[in-house]
Amino acid sequence: MPHQLPLQRNPLLTKEPTPISFIITHIPVMIMGKVLKGTKYPFAQYLEAALITVGVAVFSLASKSSDKNTSTEFLGLFFLVCYISFDSFTSQWQDKVYQNYGKANVDPYQMMLGVNTSAICITTAGLIISGDLPVVIEFLKANPSVFQYNVITAITSASGQLCIYYTIKEFGPIVFTIIMTTRQMISICISSVIFGHAMNAFSVLGALIVFGVLFYQIQKKYRNKKKKAQRTVSAGSQ
Repeated sequence: MPHQLPLQRNPLLTKEPTPISFIITHIPVMIMGKVLKGTKYPFAQYLEAALITVGVAVFSLASKSSDKNTSTEFLGLFFLVCYISFDSFTSQWQDKVYQNYGKANVDPYQMMLGVNTSAICITTAGLIISGDLPVVIEFLKANPSVFQYNVITAITSASGQLCIYYTIKEFGPIVFTIIMTTRQMISICISSVIFGHAMNAFSVLGALIVFGVLFYQIQKKYRNKKKKAQRTVSAGSQ
């Protein structure tokens, strides 16, 4: 029977969750849309994005652990900037592909195939260059039960990607970013309750700002849709 390598609990899971990776994603997505597609957003939308950013930042900083280890601070900041830039570019570029070639000609499966093929090539190249590929193979041989978890992760990830590409195709990258931010905030709040992470007054304030702006956006879209329906009925009756 092969030796089972120990699977240790990630110490990060025992700390209070901090949504650092998506604090400022909303505004970069809008900026990238202006750069790539020349999209013009009203000032009110920039203001709403700024409020969401502030709310998430307050929530994150208020929930941050008091660790003083800053040895990887600059490297982490560099990777964070790269992540935000690439993430903002990806959703806007996908939307541009839909616009240039037509939504009827590009389906989520084609987009999914292209993105995942590129990801496989980049990940494989990274493993080979770093020399970690033999380590991964050895780990899988020593822990064959891990394969079933990889399969489950692949299925759930693929299902999630279909929803992501459909949302970007039908509603655009800004709506997708708002959905992801909301999902992360709800997930963190649920995690805080389940795992007993303390939420101070500033954390609650940040969450209220974010959800307040989101509810305002939903209400505004509902009012605009209702007014549009009323104008259509009035025009039809004339």
